[in-house]
Amino acid sequence: MKWLTMLSLSLALVVAGLVIAEEHRDDSAPDGLRPGGTLSQSLPAPPLAGEPRDAGREVLNYPEQPPVIPHGIRDYQVDTRANRCLTCHSREHAVQAGAPMVSISHFRDRHQQVLAAVSPDRYFCTQCHVPQTDASPIVPNTFLNVDEVLGEMLQQQREGGGQ
Repeated sequence: MKWLTMLSLSLALVVAGLVIAEEHRDDSAPDGLRPGGTLSQSLPAPPLAGEPRDAGREVLNYPEQPPVIPHGIRDYQVDTRANRCLTCHSREHAVQAGAPMVSISHFRDRHQQVLAAVSPDRYFCTQCHVPQTDASPIVPNTFLNVDEVLGEMLQQQREGGGQ
């Protein structure tokens, strides 16, 4: 008789657990970069940003900032076998291609030893460089470049009496 009681209680707990799980199964998902939907729902990805702008080279906002790529790179092969970027940006081809040469910093390894070829650490260009595009920011951007920061500091000093 004891086993029948235990079996009944176990079955009741399992059924109660299933009912509770079913009630909370489709809760709304936390809003991240792609808001909306539920935990069990897969929403389509937002459309890709437009084609890269042809705005030429842009001004850098801080020292050592990787420049953005001013042209499309769709279907560029950049892997361990080939790097399409280097067909124009390598030391050998940059002048005749009319493209800026890869920065000298790309010819140093992690121990600052100068190399004859692009360092393996810098070989995969799209780790740092991205095509410039007209995409809207996903998150608000409050970045200030050096000139803006210095301007704000000067303004605060003028207002505060030069402290």
